[in-house]
Amino acid sequence: MTISDTLLRRCLSWMEKGLLIVGGGLAIWWIGTLVQLHYFNGLPVPPQATTAPAEPAPSVIPATPAPETEPTPPKPAPPVRGAWLARIEAPEVRLAATVLEGSDDKTLDRGAGHIEDTAMPGEEGNIGIAGHRDTVFRPVRKLHVGDEIHLATRDHTYHYRVAKTLIVKPEDVYVLDPGPRPLLTLVTCYPFEFLGHAPKRYIVQAELVDTEARLTAR
Repeated sequence: MTISDTLLRRCLSWMEKGLLIVGGGLAIWWIGTLVQLHYFNGLPVPPQATTAPAEPAPSVIPATPAPETEPTPPKPAPPVRGAWLARIEAPEVRLAATVLEGSDDKTLDRGAGHIEDTAMPGEEGNIGIAGHRDTVFRPVRKLHVGDEIHLATRDHTYHYRVAKTLIVKPEDVYVLDPGPRPLLTLVTCYPFEFLGHAPKRYIVQAELVDTEARLTAR
């Protein structure tokens, strides 16, 4: 055996060990991602918070009433990135996922994500929700016009019906524009079996048909 043969064998041995280490690391990362996804996807809808009754104010001599003005309700603070926002379900295709705030990669690795600058659940406008085509939004490809989608928050459950599906380019953000009726828009990558970063987006748009208040927890 020559020196070159010995060096070649050593190089091949080191390459084999390196590939095993890389493969093992990727396997551990994928398992961790699946465990994290399973945990967040199984989060239930939190119970509606109860408000303690206000204590009666002490007796005072009434002052001259000021002119009545319409109080301005405080605008709720936006949820922090990654916070629990809602739970989305589509019974016909067995879609059930937790919706977190934000559409960055870290958030979408944990569940579906509310697209920033779109309407919040309960607001007028177009609620945009994104998800990976190979994890939580895998069933989205099976949705058809007329299928039901339910979006549950702490206080209400919003019932939608699929109005249309379409395929667009990533820059076609017009699909997130508000419409004449409250909308829910699901966004995922397309083609579904594409390896790597898919070049297009698959869109499901649903219209609000009913709103149901959740019972207050006692």
